[in-house]
Amino acid sequence: MNNVLTHSRRIVVKVGSSLVTNQGSGLDMEALGNWARQIATLRAQGSEVVLVSSGAIAEGMQRLGWKKRPSAVHELQAAAAVGQMGLVQAYESCFRQHKLHAAQVLLTHADLTDRERYLNARSTLRTLLILGVIPIINENDTVVTDEIKFGDNDTLGALVANLIEADALVILTDQTGLFTADPRKDASATLVSEARAGDAKLEEMAGGAGSHIGRGGMLTKILAAKRAARSGAHTVIASGHERDVLPRLLQGESIGTLLTASSLSLDARKQWLADHLQVSGKVTLDAGAVRVLRSEGKSLLPIGVTQVSGEFQRGAVVAILDETGKDIARGLVNYSADEARRIRGKASGEIENTLGYVDEPELIHRDNLVLL
Repeated sequence: MNNVLTHSRRIVVKVGSSLVTNQGSGLDMEALGNWARQIATLRAQGSEVVLVSSGAIAEGMQRLGWKKRPSAVHELQAAAAVGQMGLVQAYESCFRQHKLHAAQVLLTHADLTDRERYLNARSTLRTLLILGVIPIINENDTVVTDEIKFGDNDTLGALVANLIEADALVILTDQTGLFTADPRKDASATLVSEARAGDAKLEEMAGGAGSHIGRGGMLTKILAAKRAARSGAHTVIASGHERDVLPRLLQGESIGTLLTASSLSLDARKQWLADHLQVSGKVTLDAGAVRVLRSEGKSLLPIGVTQVSGEFQRGAVVAILDETGKDIARGLVNYSADEARRIRGKASGEIENTLGYVDEPELIHRDNLVLL
């Protein structure tokens, strides 16, 4: 772990609900002060830090006197609106003690799927870092709906790491790290100290659900690391209860689980494509087309498509599935859903006869396609 994190200069830190609240009963001011102190230490050492913090809904529940997390979307949104006031006020107070400014940034999935808003968000975050400000990021729960949610702050942390091209994502939780099995059920389970992000075996090891306070479990953290690795960010999953965990990690100490990224990362445009969690439609491919995409890096031709689902227009982002229904890629499609259905399974030379015109010989050009 030594060399990987000691060279990280731009870091996204995600802290879960259990690390900033009193078991769901409002904010733990001592804990928030601790995170502000550790982040101030990193800033003093020259690191740029973005904080993704849970806690708004838990704080809102406490302020509203709710003992149980509601399930209705409008009640969750109300709790988030009330809780954000306390969360930001608390962090601002804590960082001010270290002569640091904090900034609130609320994001929705729509902010990152629209190319112009994506670039605007990246520019704003980078400017804040240049100014020495600590951006505090959360999902905009007040306006978001279930259909367009990031789903959890682990995923949001990974998307932010991609957005600002961070060197590392640190996911702090109430667990020690990733184990080979659930240590609560298997006494022989051992801690995975280091592995490669995206290794399929990791998803098999991870399991379980989040606490009654938060939404994420270990699987969401493994998938977040896989996503962050696409832009070259390494991920550490560690216990936030470890004393001075952030400075110690950046000093090279081995704590928790390190999931390393490969040296190759996607260019910015393909990273934007890969980060689309919701898509307009789906196309399913035969085995031959899947093989060509994966091994030869070629464009997707209509002849390899077996099924088209959803309704979309030319230029939309669609999911590309294999025969088993597994999501293997994202791409900007050259034809609408209706047109794609009419030309699926046909050779490129038949497009004009089928549609009466031809825009492109490919359904999705390789420059507009990224494998997941």
